[in-house]
Amino acid sequence: MRLFRTTPRRAPVLTALLLALTSASFAGAVPAQAGAPPGHCARPDRLDVPGAAHQRSACLGDLTTAGLAGTAYTDMADQAGLAAAGTLNPSGVPGVQIDGYFPDGSRLNRTHGWNHDAQFVIRLPDRWNGGLVVTGAPGTRRQYATDALISDHVLAQGYAYAATDKGNTGPDFFTDGRSPGDAVAEWNRRVTELTLAAKSAARQRYGQAPDRTYMTGISNGGYLTRWQLENRPGLYDGGVDWEGALWTARGPNLLTDLPVTVARSLGQAGDEDLLAAGFAPGSEFLWPYHEKVYWGLTQKIFRAEFDPGYDRNCPGASAGSTLEEIFSACPSDAVYDLASRPASVRKALAKVALTGRIGKPMITLHGDLDTLLPIRRDSDVYAGMIGDRGRSQLHRYYTVEAGTHTDALYDTHPDRLRPILPCYRSAFAALTAWVEEGAAPPANRRIPRPAGGDVVNSCALS
Repeated sequence: MRLFRTTPRRAPVLTALLLALTSASFAGAVPAQAGAPPGHCARPDRLDVPGAAHQRSACLGDLTTAGLAGTAYTDMADQAGLAAAGTLNPSGVPGVQIDGYFPDGSRLNRTHGWNHDAQFVIRLPDRWNGGLVVTGAPGTRRQYATDALISDHVLAQGYAYAATDKGNTGPDFFTDGRSPGDAVAEWNRRVTELTLAAKSAARQRYGQAPDRTYMTGISNGGYLTRWQLENRPGLYDGGVDWEGALWTARGPNLLTDLPVTVARSLGQAGDEDLLAAGFAPGSEFLWPYHEKVYWGLTQKIFRAEFDPGYDRNCPGASAGSTLEEIFSACPSDAVYDLASRPASVRKALAKVALTGRIGKPMITLHGDLDTLLPIRRDSDVYAGMIGDRGRSQLHRYYTVEAGTHTDALYDTHPDRLRPILPCYRSAFAALTAWVEEGAAPPANRRIPRPAGGDVVNSCALS
């Protein structure tokens, strides 16, 4: 669940995080991108996204990040910190892009100057293969966050693409909703809403509905994939879950796993306590970075979402007004104990809890050095939940050796880490072959870190 955009090597942490808290605003109409082939997508204005309160369509010469960088059709800052330097992405995919938002009462997403949540992007390539790929933003990012990770790759293969900001964004996402758990529950509703709308837009654009639809995502987007395939399997043909967050009513979840990290930062726990809590041996070199950027913030904002009564003064009505305040931990979280909290907290968590009862084929990838969502407390547990539900035949689970939560950390530690993105791309190819050709993917396995070669752009599942 990448909470904020950081670039570990190219800029100091606080500078990158400042970029994370400010979004580019693109107000007003934007002309069609230069270089768009004449007549290649006539009358994009006739496309209607069902249920949208506002939409804007454009005929573009290239729907990929290479063509959109520096324009109002993507946000490079929102993608920062997710991919390793040297990642190769395809380009040169002309088509139609639709930006807009669905009706919503919250105003946390400032993109385009709209100051409106439930924003989405739909991309419809000229050369369509009949498929649709849907995702939701990781962490508390916005709708363009996975343009380089997912959109570029699937567009080049001919898929239509749709992404949502999940209905609330930023470190104050927990202020949305009327009762505890509502903000995260909205994430799932917004994905379902966009999936239906994107299918309709594709039908209008191509004269037929998609014959296959895939759900996918990273971190919180992986959680969304799990939830959709459990609760809305009829909308999809399969999905790829990249290190999805695990939410269960009683744990494990972030609220059971992160308090020990806060205690350690305050000198109330030691390294051995983190290892005993499930953090991977050998991941210690990543702990200082996560202590500064992830742990305290993540704990306090999700605790504020599900258990606002625990400490009303921290974070209070906001995660903070300065970087120091935003990234600081709440001292009270060092002793947070979900098991001792009122039943109302478990009721809030139950709104978004996973069961493992997936209804369509799904592939899960998780790095064994993930230091935000430790694999032993997350995907290992979720794979067991799927097995307990008798759905293992629909699931493949690949552990990526030396993979961590965000690939950009590879640039800082190329001798210790490997990016997961190329393994994700291989997994997506395996999923589509599984669904469309009946070719079973490799059995559950650990993907070893190769001793050489281009680990940034290649990964064999078997």
